[in-house]
Amino acid sequence: MSSAVATIDTTRPEVPFGRLVRVEIRKMFDTRSGFWLMLSTGILLALTVGITLLVIALDDDTSLSAGDFSSVLTIPLSILLPVFAIVTVTSEWGQRSHLSLFTLEPRRGRIIGAKLVSVLVLAVGTIVLALVLGAIANVVGAAIGGYDVVWNLDASNIAWTIALQLAYFLMAFALSMVFLSSPGTIVVFYIFALLLPFMVYPPLFFAFDWAQDLIPWVDFNYAASPLVSGEDFGGEAVDVGFLQYAQFATTLVLWIVIPFVIGLRRVLTTEVK
Repeated sequence: MSSAVATIDTTRPEVPFGRLVRVEIRKMFDTRSGFWLMLSTGILLALTVGITLLVIALDDDTSLSAGDFSSVLTIPLSILLPVFAIVTVTSEWGQRSHLSLFTLEPRRGRIIGAKLVSVLVLAVGTIVLALVLGAIANVVGAAIGGYDVVWNLDASNIAWTIALQLAYFLMAFALSMVFLSSPGTIVVFYIFALLLPFMVYPPLFFAFDWAQDLIPWVDFNYAASPLVSGEDFGGEAVDVGFLQYAQFATTLVLWIVIPFVIGLRRVLTTEVK
């Protein structure tokens, strides 16, 4: 049967969208992959907090602020949690469970919408949890290190932290619809989201003027740096204006909007077999 030409029975009652979202959220936790991913993320967050507090306890010269703890704790989220967004889409295509899924709800757009909402709910929830853990660790760290607690996270910092983490989730979600394969999507995501920005781009950025002009147009971390801190990735002060907002918007279009459009078309038209 070709899903591209299949006729949807419009007289059939729609599955309530809220129920679809609840099902997708439940599937994140009651599958083996979801359980181990969540457990691994929790353990990694706990280890990150524990190691950071141990460093404070062992080194009298070390003192961290709320902003420092926030930066440290967002690293595990950036590394592991986007995999949730990937397997939410790709696992059913790999296991062929999409055959029954699209039979129960043939309106594929509604299913993708439910998956997207569930991913965003998980993303926001875990980011808030990380911020709460960071706040607690900030107080505990000050008590251990004997220094004053520093709260240097304002609403703008928190908003940008959430925005960048959501960008990772949405990028992973969009790429997963393009490839419909867990291994392929994970490889591509980590190459373009982590390997290039943290291992390839920095040497180019600091060595070549052309890289300083080009990279903020292709990576949203570099593009967001002036908007978050008023400085570029190299620490140079930047007068934030239209150019910086245009660069950030361009990176979102490049890594989220375009893959999302291509991927959505593929999901909606790919033959179910």
